[in-house]
Amino acid sequence: MISKAEGNYIRMSPTKIRLVADLVKGKTVEKALYILDNANKRSAVPIKKVLNSAFSNANHNRQDKFLPTDLCISKITSDGGPMLHRYRAATMGRAAVVKHRTSFIHVELDEVVKSKKTKAKKTGSK
Repeated sequence: MISKAEGNYIRMSPTKIRLVADLVKGKTVEKALYILDNANKRSAVPIKKVLNSAFSNANHNRQDKFLPTDLCISKITSDGGPMLHRYRAATMGRAAVVKHRTSFIHVELDEVVKSKKTKAKKTGSK
């Protein structure tokens, strides 16, 4: 892990955030930012902020200066935070609870592993 960043108390449900987080998991920072710019979801905005923060942390805390193609998202999670409970009028004088969910976003960046492409030799016995 090169760097990490967190976004806390985001007023959006973790389920909706996970839909976009799964799109960028394992991608480089450059590809992830491109995906988040073009994603038609409201949760792309806070994920992009946390990702930019993690990338800035990597450049600030290390002596090396990284490019967006040098780092990839090794881990991104969206956990549930505290819920805001509100009440709404229901039938027969009752009150129905409306839960406004919040979430915590955690992003970890790691260096891109550059592997050599090698052909596997077949070892069949006929």
